[in-house]
Amino acid sequence: MFLIIPGALFLGFIFSDQLLPFAGLAPWLFAYVTLVMAIGCGPEQLLVVLRRPWAILLSLLLAHVVSPLAAYGAGTLLLGSDSPYVAGLVLFTLIPLGVSTVLWVALSGGSVPLVLAMVVLDSLLSPIVVPAGIRLLFSQGVSVDTGSVISDLLLIVVLPTVAGVLLHIASRGRIQPAVKPYAVPLSKLCFIGVVSLNAAVIAPHAALLKADMIRIVPLVILLVGFCYAIGFIGTIPMRSRQLQTTVSYATGMRNISLGTVLAMGYFSPLAAVPVVLSILIQQPLATLHHYVLRKIYNDRSGAAERREGTIQS
Repeated sequence: MFLIIPGALFLGFIFSDQLLPFAGLAPWLFAYVTLVMAIGCGPEQLLVVLRRPWAILLSLLLAHVVSPLAAYGAGTLLLGSDSPYVAGLVLFTLIPLGVSTVLWVALSGGSVPLVLAMVVLDSLLSPIVVPAGIRLLFSQGVSVDTGSVISDLLLIVVLPTVAGVLLHIASRGRIQPAVKPYAVPLSKLCFIGVVSLNAAVIAPHAALLKADMIRIVPLVILLVGFCYAIGFIGTIPMRSRQLQTTVSYATGMRNISLGTVLAMGYFSPLAAVPVVLSILIQQPLATLHHYVLRKIYNDRSGAAERREGTIQS
């Protein structure tokens, strides 16, 4: 991710003129990425929703209620309510959880079935969550065709997700290992295509961004960091390392490629800037979050062992 994402952005900026005619392909490329993700999800993952409904409900509230309010408040305070960047900051918090969340949850000792269920469920809910959040926070300042947003989300998120789950069920889970050697590399190329195409659209406006980057970059870093932190802090009462790890990554990582598609389709190109920046930021912060979690839990384990040794002595 550290090489692929900056490289895709660089290609988009350098070859902007050549890529601009193909910008309309971005939603279709993203739909394929969603399909490949959903092929790995079956009833066993989706049943997790029934086993841990409160954990999933809390995650979605933190990700799509607390975080958008924080983004809107901070953006309005620092940039002004009429800034297109505010719409981009809020859009980052409204888009569904990212597929790469699953990798970090697995590396950090979280619950993979739970986060898979979250990703699928949040993708299915996106036609409701995204337009509702935009309407509630920007009812006067931003004019968006809500019906078109819903239809696009149904087409590029919900239908590929449902199709992937149905293929998993019909094949009894055999389809993923069968197509993985071909489907996964192609999905990576499609992801690069989505990022590059959206960077190409932003490139003509790059000259306008230089003066704004001093304010936008720190704000995006703080927002992404806040999203990780709110997931960890919000699950402290659950007293579960596995749940804290899972929820903190779920609230921190979003489906940025979808965010760029929506930003470019329904907002000004400047609104896509915070979403594109968050692509670069959320992966390094995921690495930092991994080390912070490991340090916290290692310190706790060491303290518990020292207490146990004291009691025994």
